[in-house]
Amino acid sequence: MTDRVRRTLPNAITVARLAMATAFFVIVGACLTPHGGPERQVWGNIAFSLFIAAALSDVLDGHLARKWGVVTDFGRVMDPFVDKVLVLGAFIYLASPKFAEPTWSASWGIAAPESSIECATGVASWMVVVVLGRELFVTSLRGVLEARGVAFPADWAGKAKMFVQSAGIPTALFIAVNPGCLASPTWRLAQAIAVWTMTAVTAWSAVPYVVRGAAMLRAISKSGR
Repeated sequence: MTDRVRRTLPNAITVARLAMATAFFVIVGACLTPHGGPERQVWGNIAFSLFIAAALSDVLDGHLARKWGVVTDFGRVMDPFVDKVLVLGAFIYLASPKFAEPTWSASWGIAAPESSIECATGVASWMVVVVLGRELFVTSLRGVLEARGVAFPADWAGKAKMFVQSAGIPTALFIAVNPGCLASPTWRLAQAIAVWTMTAVTAWSAVPYVVRGAAMLRAISKSGR
């Protein structure tokens, strides 16, 4: 493999991940039909496969860049940007009306009032607020520190967060678009565990950043910078 390919391949994979994220949003937003149906299952599983491929590409491009020693400014900026677009965008879509499922009355066999509509993905709007708030806060903290010349890279908590997000989102989506899974209490329990774990770990992962950032800001204050 030539040096030119090694320099460009990790960044090309990052760009391809952005294209896969875009295709994922188009499918979920324009092709996925609400309230079941064969088209919903087909397109939903295509979206599921795209998300998995995009998540795996995130592991691959970073591994290759570090292995070959070709980490670039483009990669440092675009890699986390694309990750956030993929994960946050997908999480927002999972709480959208596209996945609204009316509850049914067992005695009357009719849909319950709108107040009883549930989300087939198990994702609530407040969970989206928590996840978005965490990402915005950590990004702002990193911006403040790096503006003062202090590096503030991702740590193990951030990697754990990305892992549970990359596992929880496709789990919630797969169960939501496959009627057999959606009707199974066992699968729905797995979905709830995945979604709640993702939300909890994402919120918790901000704590180590706060501790580390506060210590750095104190050090900067003492040094007079």
